[in-house]
Amino acid sequence: MVEHVVVIGAGLYGAAVTASLTRRGARVTVVDAGAPAGGTSGATFSWTNSCGKKPRPYHDLSVAGMQAHRQLATEVSHSDWYHEGGNLEWAAADAELEELREKVDGVLNYGYEARWLSRAETLRLEPDIDPAGLPADGIAYFPREGWIEPTRLIGHLLSSAVSRGAELVHDDPVDRLESTAGLVRAVRLASGRRLSADAVVNCAGPQAARIAELAGLVLPMRNTRGVLIYTSPVAVSVSRVIHAPHVHLRPDGAGRLLLHTPETDSAAYVSDAGEVRVEQSSVARVLEAGRALYPGIRAATVESVRVGERPIPGDGLPVLGRAVDLPNFHFAVSHSGATLSVHAGDLVAAEVLGEDRGDALAPFRFERL
Repeated sequence: MVEHVVVIGAGLYGAAVTASLTRRGARVTVVDAGAPAGGTSGATFSWTNSCGKKPRPYHDLSVAGMQAHRQLATEVSHSDWYHEGGNLEWAAADAELEELREKVDGVLNYGYEARWLSRAETLRLEPDIDPAGLPADGIAYFPREGWIEPTRLIGHLLSSAVSRGAELVHDDPVDRLESTAGLVRAVRLASGRRLSADAVVNCAGPQAARIAELAGLVLPMRNTRGVLIYTSPVAVSVSRVIHAPHVHLRPDGAGRLLLHTPETDSAAYVSDAGEVRVEQSSVARVLEAGRALYPGIRAATVESVRVGERPIPGDGLPVLGRAVDLPNFHFAVSHSGATLSVHAGDLVAAEVLGEDRGDALAPFRFERL
């Protein structure tokens, strides 16, 4: 019988798994090497979507993740971390437009909501965009997509779990796992504390491979860096996720905008002092692209730049559920944690406590890697 579960990691997945476990009556200790939401979950674009995700089980899992966010938002008063404003995307070149058309056709075949807009229709949704930055037509709109504020969601999930008796341990890395007879028996922390465990859930994000190694398992990962640029407050109307050719952006609360481009990710580097830094010229180019698209933010400055490490399993798909060779050791690791965590975390928690979630989790088992 599973009575005490140790959850490793207090980001989106760790918070979601912990909340679900405690809701089901389990006693849980969630541990983190730093502060809750202090890792990748605190430095993410956090776009909720299933826009072009393949194969079909990954798409379906993401759609269910989006629905789980909607459901949670209806159940919790003051759930102001969830924003379903939609996503607008367009292309600058013919080849990119063809890729976008293929993506739209693909999601429509899956029954996913998408439609094409003209420039005039787009400006009715986002009136502060410079019309010159938009094509006359061929603008894809995905109305059920949006974004979350991860730190606020994590705060809600952990506080609800603590109110049900969960213990939160922070700033204390996992140092060792004790295993005997094919089961994990305890988690040792750097402080020397020993946590006995009936089950362990690896929600360690970019550090998931290290935690798996402590359990004697090899988890292939190909983590990447993500660079996020936060502006000073600006008096413009931005209500949706925007994927323009030269800048991606969304609101980030208190009038700030969050900007990103894939190209800027490659501008992150490790200095001689071992610190992760970002080339300032690249940051300036992204800010200028944002100003060109939304002229009202010309006075905006860069308030902060954050670099997150995206946890990406070797084949790009989530790793969820128990390990066959170590059946009380479970995974909840993926890219797209902002979309998936509430739903996938609930699936994993249910399996930890003995419920059958085999059909939903079968495509995402550790053993496929």
